[in-house]
Amino acid sequence: MTNRLVLSGTVCRTPLRKVSPSGIPHCQFVLEHRSVQEEAGFHRQAWCQMPVIVSGHENQAITHSITVGSRITVQGFISCHKAKNG
Repeated sequence: MTNRLVLSGTVCRTPLRKVSPSGIPHCQFVLEHRSVQEEAGFHRQAWCQMPVIVSGHENQAITHSITVGSRITVQGFISCHKAKNG
């Protein structure tokens, strides 16, 4: 099965940087995407806000430069996490 996403946009919430108990750094933020896409021969406004988590020591140098207003492209996989209470 394929699970791959590439999305560009603007960081719209202040990045939250944390280190897990196992020592892995994580950077969490929300990416806002706005574009015009073609669907069934018509132009359509596309908009979404996607929560993003960038993890790992190899990404720390990149994530430290991310601020609100940064225009970036992310790529990775989609996963849904729910708390015990739903």
